[in-house]
Amino acid sequence: MSGMRLVVAGAAGRMGRMLVQAIHETHGATLSGALEREGSIAIGQDAGLLAGVGANGISICADPLGVLAQADGLIDFTSPRATIAYAGLAAQARIVHVIGTTGLAASDIEKIDAAARHAVIVRSGNMSLGVNLLAGLVKKVAQTLGEDYDIEIVEMHHRMKVDAPSGTALLLGEAAAKGREIDLAARSVRARDGHTGARNAGDIGFATLRGGTVVGDHQVIFAGAGERIELGHRAEDRSVFARGALKAALWGHGRKPGHYNMADVLGLKDI
Repeated sequence: MSGMRLVVAGAAGRMGRMLVQAIHETHGATLSGALEREGSIAIGQDAGLLAGVGANGISICADPLGVLAQADGLIDFTSPRATIAYAGLAAQARIVHVIGTTGLAASDIEKIDAAARHAVIVRSGNMSLGVNLLAGLVKKVAQTLGEDYDIEIVEMHHRMKVDAPSGTALLLGEAAAKGREIDLAARSVRARDGHTGARNAGDIGFATLRGGTVVGDHQVIFAGAGERIELGHRAEDRSVFARGALKAALWGHGRKPGHYNMADVLGLKDI
């Protein structure tokens, strides 16, 4: 076994299987473990066979302790509750923890920050390289344009998505807020219904659409007097998230503990 030893959490899910495929196809990375929740029907199955890359001898299990002790990194697109537990284990093992889980609460982020004192944690609401480049551009445009330009973020995902706005929409909202040097939590508008009155200058609005099998569409609109600037991204295949997460894991290998994001991975801090 050579290369960075990686464990995939949620290995039987759609993203998990894509991550197994991406690791199989990437020089410098190897699958050393595959995890699923207790009671999953995938327990005991070969992760490679399940992902369609052929048998690799890695059986899916529900006990992370032994698996993480023999790993260099963990890639995690699961649920907030599972992610917090994994963050604590990654801190104990002193390994890289790549988090693509969305729907995390502020209290969850505090626990991840604590784990990042001992582990390299790379967390993003979207692991796509294109989305993170888009976030850098959104920050720059927001920084350049004043409050005469209203910011609206429109996102659409498949009917099965359970959190809203999407982690990507919030990522883009945070980028816009940083560009404007405002607090997103205090200035975001998540819903409009009935007689709302005029729009408040400087607010960042979100609109959420759900339907079909849409992987992920995002648009950031800067609406000014007589003109609009529209920046967008459309994900056509979930493999873009797997490739970005794998890039993040390889980037984090050997770095000092800390809570990083994809802007760090891509060198976009100065955009």
